Amino acid sequence: MSASTRTVDRNAGTPARAARPPQPSTARRRTYKMGHGYWWWALPAVILMLGVVYLSTASGAFFAFTDWTGIGSFNFIGFDNFVRITQNPELVGALINTLLLAAGFLIFTNVLGLAFAIALNRGLKTRYLLRTLLFMPVVLSPIAVSFVWKFIFAYEGPLNQFLGAVGLKNLQQVWLASPTLALGCVLVVMVWQNIGFTMVLYLAGLATVPPELEEAAALDGAGAWTRFRTIVVPMIQPSIAIASTLSLIQGLRVFDQVLALTGGGPGGATETLATEVYKTTFVYQQFGFGAAMALVLSVIILIFAIAQQAATRDRTGIGD
Repeated sequence: MSASTRTVDRNAGTPARAARPPQPSTARRRTYKMGHGYWWWALPAVILMLGVVYLSTASGAFFAFTDWTGIGSFNFIGFDNFVRITQNPELVGALINTLLLAAGFLIFTNVLGLAFAIALNRGLKTRYLLRTLLFMPVVLSPIAVSFVWKFIFAYEGPLNQFLGAVGLKNLQQVWLASPTLALGCVLVVMVWQNIGFTMVLYLAGLATVPPELEEAAALDGAGAWTRFRTIVVPMIQPSIAIASTLSLIQGLRVFDQVLALTGGGPGGATETLATEVYKTTFVYQQFGFGAAMALVLSVIILIFAIAQQAATRDRTGIGD
């Protein structure tokens, strides 16, 4: 018998041993879980959050009940600062401007953002390029964007020159110097810069809508509006809630665009609560009164945010 035959017979009589899967090393199997004894890992972040956010907010709320001027001692005056707010017509006008900008910003950014999201969701070859172009203004500084638009809205700027070139000289305006048009110009800049962000939120929601549902509804005879109302809207309800809440908060605390475009003018036509807080606190050195206005603005934002969340929350469970 040859050597090769003996080797085959010996191997044939040996039971086959199952291959053992590779065992992970001890270092790879070890898991690091943060237990109660390691809470101090988060201590620096907690201290930073308490000191920068909550402590400063609490101190601002404290000074809202004083007449502090930023230097020296102060006296407790109770609710006098809040009474002054209600009795000051300029602040009432700033509150109205703030609410108008917030309402317009909420409506236009969400309507246009959703429209662009639907248009660029799928089926368009250049959708990725168009998404990038629409999102680019979001990453730019609001101050820089506002100064560019200030140049566009100037009387000798590109907008009026374009209107004159197409034979619409009667539509040329002093846009930012008009009490009736300045607030609308601020709103245009705000909406233009933030449409891309809202579009991205709605694109994330539309990605969760199965195309099969829309195709099945179309085969059953449902039109585009019916499919959008009965299928798309319920399934993107979380995106609607997030986008509308963020838009509302950003609209209520608008500051950069107003300061760069109009400075609150002409004649206070574009003043908002945020610009009034800035001027009262840092220009007129009335820190107590400015803190009271900031507290009122924070409460307004909180109330509207809670109401917006309650109005747009998902009650059907479809979006879960």
